[in-house]
Amino acid sequence: MTTSPHSSTARQDLSVLTVPAFNDNYLWIIHDGVHAAVVDPGDAGPVRDALAAHDLALTAILLTHHHADHIGGVPSLLAQSPVPVYGPRNDGIPGITHALGEGDRIRVDGLDLELEVLDVPGHTLGHIAYVRRAPGTHWLFCGDTLFAGGCGRLFEGTPEQMAASLAKLAALPDDTLVYCAHEYTVSNLRFAQAVEPDNQGLAFRMRDASERRGTRLPTVPSTIGLEKGTNPFLRYTEPGIVRSLVEAGRLQEGAAPVQAFAALREWKNAF
Repeated sequence: MTTSPHSSTARQDLSVLTVPAFNDNYLWIIHDGVHAAVVDPGDAGPVRDALAAHDLALTAILLTHHHADHIGGVPSLLAQSPVPVYGPRNDGIPGITHALGEGDRIRVDGLDLELEVLDVPGHTLGHIAYVRRAPGTHWLFCGDTLFAGGCGRLFEGTPEQMAASLAKLAALPDDTLVYCAHEYTVSNLRFAQAVEPDNQGLAFRMRDASERRGTRLPTVPSTIGLEKGTNPFLRYTEPGIVRSLVEAGRLQEGAAPVQAFAALREWKNAF
């Protein structure tokens, strides 16, 4: 009698594997001990290695936006495992089998996993995010829109779009785990401290993140609650941050909130 290579592996509750790639990317593998979906596989090699190490079968690919460090490994993975590819309908990615946008809900192939789709333009015009809302479990896979302590650069979108996208993410439950795609946390928090030096929660977070990176531990996932308390791009209307922008000569007194957001992003670009 022949058996499946996974027949001896019992399904578990869903969990998320952290897969480092390139210099500072994180690729995320959602799995149940048997089947797995990968989020933003910019490089196929680390994904294959992680799947093999945990004896997992790839059953789906989830994409947030079109940048190469998020989709570069897709053709190679598909050549070995022709699985469904979920992704944004308006971001110019070829080969997507399930084109998604705001309000769509999906059940991911091979997993007991339901995800809600949010449009979060700014970094790219068609960028999407995936949200899991299960009892006691809230997850966000946000690509390059929201980072731990920061946000993505505005390569295609406007400050208005990015501010609205971040507000949409900030409205998620505080215990939502934020699975962003890069290890930028310490540099982001260094900037955050420059614009909000009196934030004690931020000082504590910087110490924790620095300790983690000192031993090469990831600083993500974060949580929405932590971001709301320490991320300047979710706090750009705070009086202290506005004052820092004005004192730095980057914002006029009485400017509109979106101008403060734009000034903050421009300052970070040059920081």
